Amino acid sequence: MLLVAHPAFRDLEYRQTVLIAAPAPNGGHVGVILNRPTRRSLASLFPEHEPSKKVIDPVYYGGPFSRGALVALVHSDNAPGAGSVPLMKHLYLAFRANTIDHVIETTPNEARYFVGYVGWRPGELKSEIDRGLWSVVDADLDMIFRKDTEGMWEELLQASRRIRADVAPARHLAAVAR
Repeated sequence: MLLVAHPAFRDLEYRQTVLIAAPAPNGGHVGVILNRPTRRSLASLFPEHEPSKKVIDPVYYGGPFSRGALVALVHSDNAPGAGSVPLMKHLYLAFRANTIDHVIETTPNEARYFVGYVGWRPGELKSEIDRGLWSVVDADLDMIFRKDTEGMWEELLQASRRIRADVAPARHLAAVAR
């Protein structure tokens, strides 16, 4: 699922963000912010690692947890290795360094790399959605790996408003019919 921050979200970490999130093994959720590219390349972060120079896209800011750690969204038919969480069909979030190194060395541009990630304790994300902090929209790979993330938040915010507008009359009619 994609999470679109509510316009009134006050936390600067999440203002005008779009995240992808999925259940984690601990019962919580994990994800990354999709629309915060940095000005750093993977090669600039790991100048001694020759395969990192093959990565075209910038590194993205994934979230406030473990800002010093690299995580990767990996587009693959199968889990890229240990320490990977499935987000949706053909998409994994890889946390382990050796798995991420393998991705960089074998399919460097079939992934997007992030410093940091977002995590929620069990029940925390549901509570945030129930409080209206996030709108939920369906995820697709084209949106997730979109080259230009400028305007992504605005687009998805408008889409989520259209979805709510389409759903609201149906709920109203169902309530009236009872």
